[in-house]
Amino acid sequence: MPTPTKGPRLGGSPAHERLLLANLATALFQHGRITTTQTKAKRLRPLAERLVTFAKKGDLHSRRQVLTVVKDKDVVYSLFDEIGPRYTTRPGGYTRIIKIGPRKGDNAPMAIIELVEEMPVATTPVKAAKAAPARKAAKAEAVAALAGDDDDTTAKAAGKSAKATAAAEVDEVDEVEVDETTTDDES
Repeated sequence: MPTPTKGPRLGGSPAHERLLLANLATALFQHGRITTTQTKAKRLRPLAERLVTFAKKGDLHSRRQVLTVVKDKDVVYSLFDEIGPRYTTRPGGYTRIIKIGPRKGDNAPMAIIELVEEMPVATTPVKAAKAAPARKAAKAEAVAALAGDDDDTTAKAAGKSAKATAAAEVDEVDEVEVDETTTDDES
């Protein structure tokens, strides 16, 4: 049995401290780094290290033990499938605490606790969604040009901005090659 921590508990009661640390651990695994007080970061570190060790094992019993602490199933999934395999060769020390200046309001000492190896940044689907209509219009225009469709309705439907992007994205479209004299005649 682990030695109980000395001093006052975080948040008052033992149950509240467990919930507070569970929420901090969830946020840490979800975002990769969090800013909190130094005391909370020092209390969170052993819990987070133990959960990563469970994730390295990867068996069902370990997953169920992690689920008793971290209630969010998406975070547990990312912990076992993304975070745990990154640390298979590392024997310990999965987190680091970086002390930053005091908090402005109450002068509490603050710290950043983060995973040692940075999490890969996910690409935002917004950028892909914005570029998709222009690519579709450019591809439709290129297909129409290859088919010998001299109808101006296809070009008007694609829009003038699609024509400009079609000329720039011709290199990306490998299966369709656009003849530049055809695009100049359509204008």
